[in-house]
Amino acid sequence: MKRTARAFWVRTPGVGEVRETVLPDPGPGEVVVRSLYSGISRGTETLVFGGGVPPNQYGVMRAPFQEGDFPGPLKYGYLNVGVVEEGPQELVGRTVFTLYPHQTRFVVPASAVSVVPEDVPAGRAVLAGTVETAVNALWDAAPLVGDRVTVVGAGMVGCCVARLVSRVPGARVQLVDVDPDRAEVAARLGVDFALPEDAEGDRDLVFHTSATEAGLVRSLRLLHAEGEVVELSWYGDRQVILPLGEDFHSHRLAVRASQVGMISPARRSRYDHAERLRLALRLLVDPAFDALVAGESGFEELPRVLPRLSEGTLSALCHRITYET
Repeated sequence: MKRTARAFWVRTPGVGEVRETVLPDPGPGEVVVRSLYSGISRGTETLVFGGGVPPNQYGVMRAPFQEGDFPGPLKYGYLNVGVVEEGPQELVGRTVFTLYPHQTRFVVPASAVSVVPEDVPAGRAVLAGTVETAVNALWDAAPLVGDRVTVVGAGMVGCCVARLVSRVPGARVQLVDVDPDRAEVAARLGVDFALPEDAEGDRDLVFHTSATEAGLVRSLRLLHAEGEVVELSWYGDRQVILPLGEDFHSHRLAVRASQVGMISPARRSRYDHAERLRLALRLLVDPAFDALVAGESGFEELPRVLPRLSEGTLSALCHRITYET
């Protein structure tokens, strides 16, 4: 008898459904994983759910275990924590993180799963992919002891960056966002908060994650002479206009791109993607990251949850999905 699982699909832009799928038998070197939690990355997944990925970005935006094609039908997602039910003996019974969509059970190569450290709660481990992005950004930026640092954009990535860079000795970190409710999140992360018009200037380093032209312009204006903006936002095919007159040249300002798809050159000789992810999982021993998980729903509710996240009627940084055990 064939084993089945249930998976969430975007049927058409703005419409989701849960489908039954047949699981293949695991082959040598493969594992069967039963999902415990998955996470919804509000920015990326609501963009995909609403059909907002431009055709020239289909290849860039494709998830590792995506099925179907943009704009739909497709199965999309990449923040999954589960338990290995079958596979190599050293993995059976272990809690693992996998870049897999929202599905009750699935079969993947054993090399595609990363063991969650025993001192990291499974529910927090859904943030591993986002913390990994933040790790790569800090490698690109190389913040120094005592730096004045601002993070513009208090989404999942911005909050993870803020927490990690706040651990640099002597660093003074401010998180900036247009939503005043993010002040509570900033407090739980141990950093200052400001609205854009109140943000402190004279910064050595600014991480920009808001994916808005206004946010990037504000980031440049916050810099001290010879300061740098590290740009983590994804704009798709949108054009961004920047004020490269004014102080840009006289103050020798810089804008650097950072993207998780490639290991930062600063650590490329030491880390591969699997090792970088294992580092992110170890960093999640920090309970402050629980501030990013703001809401939880059962798997069968996904067709109703994604529209609410897309419309903004359900507010969350990372909305966590639970699975029946």
